[in-house]
Order: sequence, then structure tokens, then C-alpha cells
Amino acid sequence: MQGSKPAELINSFMDRQNQTRIDDLYKNTPLEEIPWNMETPPELLVELVDSGKVHPCKAVDLGCGAGNHAIYLAGRGFEVTGIDFSPTAIRIAKENAEKKGVKCNFFVADVIDGLDKINQTWDFAYDWGLLHHISPKRRRKYLENVRRILNPKGKFLSVSFSEKDTSFEGSAKYRKTSLGTTLYFSSEDELRKLFEMYFVIIVLRTVEISGKFQPHIFNYVFAEKMK
Repeated sequence: MQGSKPAELINSFMDRQNQTRIDDLYKNTPLEEIPWNMETPPELLVELVDSGKVHPCKAVDLGCGAGNHAIYLAGRGFEVTGIDFSPTAIRIAKENAEKKGVKCNFFVADVIDGLDKINQTWDFAYDWGLLHHISPKRRRKYLENVRRILNPKGKFLSVSFSEKDTSFEGSAKYRKTSLGTTLYFSSEDELRKLFEMYFVIIVLRTVEISGKFQPHIFNYVFAEKMK
């Protein structure tokens, strides 16, 4: 028990450091230079909507950034809320939605330590490229939060870096990026064990995704809230 406290502090520090660095990026870096900021919605998200696996409903974008995915879903008939810890990202997301003439609700909150203050619930929650910014020791709390804010039979999509990806000069689980953030690269097995604690997994697979500057290998998890 004594050994777990330093590990928790290290993981918490990593998450806070990532948050600070990412908010700085939104403040000081043109959006076209931020690797994960892409206006075109990802094919895997489009496929979920086009196939009817996720119908227009109340949806929440966790780690919404500049709001691109939320704006896409709102244009497809979803009632969308975007949440991000970065006040700068939320300001940009609101401006982008207004420019596109799309109605979305955006607000600032920490998905780990702030969702317990939210009384709303949703039918569909998703994070795209968020989970690999969350250290392993804090992921259970994050998924507990997601489960709590989902309505019965609510769906959850999470897409994050796979350990099979060769980005950022290494094959270790923790990797430092050129942006100054630290990411954790997961295996399918560890995500299966984690998600099965809170959700019924519908699909868990490794996929290749076209990034802004190069393709990447990601873990794709689509699940339903456990009763």
C-alpha cells in the first residue's frame, strides 16, 4: 500500500504536465500544426454513424479539443456536448462551431477529477486520442466516470495509441513526444482487462489510422455500458 502512493503521485504529475503542455499548444501553436487537430472527421467515427451503430442522440466528446468531431456529429443530428480541460481549446471550439453555424455545448472540465461534478448523462460518449494521455494508474477512475455519465445501454468509443505503433523513436510503453507530452502505448490485452470491468466490449481491435503527418497504429474499443 505504501508503494502505491508514489506511483499515484507520479502518474498524477504526468497527467498534469500533459495538460499544461497541451493548453500551451492551443495558446501558442497554429491549429494546422497541432498533429491531432483535423477538421475532416475520422473514417471510423463516420462509419459508426453511417452504419447506424450509433444513432443521433445525446453525445459527449471527451477531450474535444477544437471541437471538430463534435461539430461533425452536431451536423449529423446529434445533440453534442464537448468537454476539455483546456480553456483555450474550449474557446476555439465555441468559435469554430459558431463559424460553422452548428449548435454545440462546450465547457471546461477535467475528465478524471471533474466529471463527478457533472449531473448530465449521455447516450454516446467517445474519446479520440485522449486515453493515451492518461496514465495507467488513473484510467480506472476515468472509465468509472464515463460509465457514470452514460445512460443505460449507452455506447462508448475510445481510440488510442497501440504499443505496436513505432512513433516517437521507441517501443517502450511510455514515450515522450516532440511536443513535450508523455504518452502511454497500450496493448489490446490490457485494454480488454480494463474495459471489461465497466463495459460490455462490442469491438476491440488494432487499426491503422491516417494521421495528419503519417499513419499510426491505434487500439479501437467500442463498448456498451454494463448494467
